[in-house]
Amino acid sequence: MDYRKFLGKVESEVLPYFGGATVDAASRRLRVSTPPAPGWWRFDVQGRTATAREPAEPQGLDGLPLVRGHLWGSRLVREGAVAERVQLLPEEEPPRFSPMRARRWHDGTLVFEGLEFEGEAEGTARLMVEEGRTLAEVKAVPASLRAAFGYAVLEGVSGALGIRFAPAEVRGQVLSVAEQGRPAAEACLRRLAAGREAHVREMETRLRGQPRHPERQTQGVSRVERALESAGARLLATRRLGNERLEVTFGFMDERFISIVETETLQVVDAGICLAGSDRQVTLESLPSVIREAIQDDVLVITRHA
Repeated sequence: MDYRKFLGKVESEVLPYFGGATVDAASRRLRVSTPPAPGWWRFDVQGRTATAREPAEPQGLDGLPLVRGHLWGSRLVREGAVAERVQLLPEEEPPRFSPMRARRWHDGTLVFEGLEFEGEAEGTARLMVEEGRTLAEVKAVPASLRAAFGYAVLEGVSGALGIRFAPAEVRGQVLSVAEQGRPAAEACLRRLAAGREAHVREMETRLRGQPRHPERQTQGVSRVERALESAGARLLATRRLGNERLEVTFGFMDERFISIVETETLQVVDAGICLAGSDRQVTLESLPSVIREAIQDDVLVITRHA
């Protein structure tokens, strides 16, 4: 049999493109030859290379897991106050706190499917946040809407105080913020800032006086990528540092993390999250599981932001 004729076979497939160098089909990841604008595209697929041919209508969503919740910015807030980024939102921005449904694509990404009918609760929540009030006395508000309201209050206070936050850092407090308003939001964010400052002081003390060595030329990017993928994370970028170290930026549980690791061993030097001085007990491969546990226990404090 002449297998060469199969090597040149071109197939057509409609897929969502979220950006980056790859696109995910049902059973495999494909390299994008020329990245198009994010959106739904009909791709010509040859081997493991996909070439965008033309925009297309969404296909293949019906059989995927359905996720419902309320919109906060570009995130869908669902049960458990989990706020996940949603890709390919409509060009016309939906109203704040819109009830929405999305589908979980094959790589775990949430893809917008459509808006749902609103009740009175969504309009009331919009009015309350605009007037600086809380949901303490408002009844029959779905938990996902209460959480989205809490995130919105935190977002406003964050801008005023200049203290950044990731949803996973404050997930355990958003319902209290929705009930108590700005004072609870300020207290939550100031605790985060204090934790970050303590971490920075600790890292400066620990690293002070350590000998510096010539920077190694190898980045070991493939090893970094394999270590993260085996833990369910995705490598976003690397940057060589002095003293035989790498800065690694990766995505995990819909958040972005920046860690510093030893180039040769991938032992963590600075996890980018507060580990109470235990950073060096962790490797890059085990770090995502530590992050997952911190999120589940509501103790995550991210100490490195881009």
